[in-house]
Amino acid sequence: MDFPLPPMGEGLYEVELVRWLVKPGEVVVRGQALLEVLSDKATMEVPAPFAGTITAIVGQLGAKIAIGQVVLSYEPIAIPTSAPVAIVPTVTPVAVTDTVRSLAPVAAPSVRHIARQFGIDLARVRGSGPGGRILLDDLAPLLKPTASPAEVSRKDQLPPPFDLGKPGTRVPLIGLRKKIAEKMVEAKRYIPHYSYIDECDFTELVHLRGQLRSPLAKTGVKLTYLAFVIKAVTRALRDVPIVNSTFDEAKQEITLHDCYHIGIAVAAPSGLIVPVIRDADTRDVSGIAKEIERLSDDCRAGRVKADDLKGGTFTVSSIGSIGGLISTPIIYHPQVAILGLGKLVKRPVYDDHGRLKPADIAYLSFSFDHRIVDGAIGAIFGNAVQRHLQSPAMLLL
Repeated sequence: MDFPLPPMGEGLYEVELVRWLVKPGEVVVRGQALLEVLSDKATMEVPAPFAGTITAIVGQLGAKIAIGQVVLSYEPIAIPTSAPVAIVPTVTPVAVTDTVRSLAPVAAPSVRHIARQFGIDLARVRGSGPGGRILLDDLAPLLKPTASPAEVSRKDQLPPPFDLGKPGTRVPLIGLRKKIAEKMVEAKRYIPHYSYIDECDFTELVHLRGQLRSPLAKTGVKLTYLAFVIKAVTRALRDVPIVNSTFDEAKQEITLHDCYHIGIAVAAPSGLIVPVIRDADTRDVSGIAKEIERLSDDCRAGRVKADDLKGGTFTVSSIGSIGGLISTPIIYHPQVAILGLGKLVKRPVYDDHGRLKPADIAYLSFSFDHRIVDGAIGAIFGNAVQRHLQSPAMLLL
């Protein structure tokens, strides 16, 4: 029997094939992931609505697949379930479980994702769920021992594992990397960028975050500087509305938005992803921090939703966690501006009385679309962002 690609979401008519999760001859069960596809930077697994043996797979990696197009063929099989147990006394639940397990391990896509990340062969795992279904708890004994609190703290400060390449290999440009390439070329082709860079005194913000970090951590909120920066950006966008806009080349029309959907650049293992914090102006700092963590975790785990990647009106890219003082970020087309946040450094500065004092300094690197935002307006916007960041207590109101 042929299996056509099912509908993947409203408005999606084709997707890119990025990875096969099964091969000919493999037996699959209902709910098992068959392949991974990509649409608008969102990677999605396609689950099997059948139980059967894969007889053929169709399509090369990187190829576009239309909804309804046949992607594989299979021979259906009947897998016993727990339902016949009451009718046929000779079949025990254990026998049913062993039968299912002998055909293929039963596990949710999220469990399979974790297993692939840690190199766990699910065929060797005995599931404790209904019908032998493998649960996350069943993987725990096979994972590495839990790190000490100090090791966890150090791990949190490390960048995610990037694919740094292997000498002497050829890598096809497919999947997320291809989408990134297309977006970057599109942005540089259409947008005449210019950069505006200034330094910002974060000393009061560092002090305020230090006071709030532990109390909020007890409520499950990981408070980062980025949350304050996004709040400051939304205030500055209210001050300078032209920066919160998008430009339609075809219509030669600028749309000044009355909503504040802020994209955040997330460095995931598979590449750069830009999820969007919707209505950031209506959220408090802790609410923004929660959303940053949710979106970042989803991006790095490969489960970000397509809706989380749409509708941004301005983007913030923070390189400070990895390193670097200054950047020249590429604008996320069709937006007209982006902010790159550098790392914090301790430096001596002069106060208003000419006396040296220590200060926490970070560079704010803006890129603007010069067709829409003139240099003077870019400077006004940069000053507004600084003004809000240098009075951080007001961001809590």
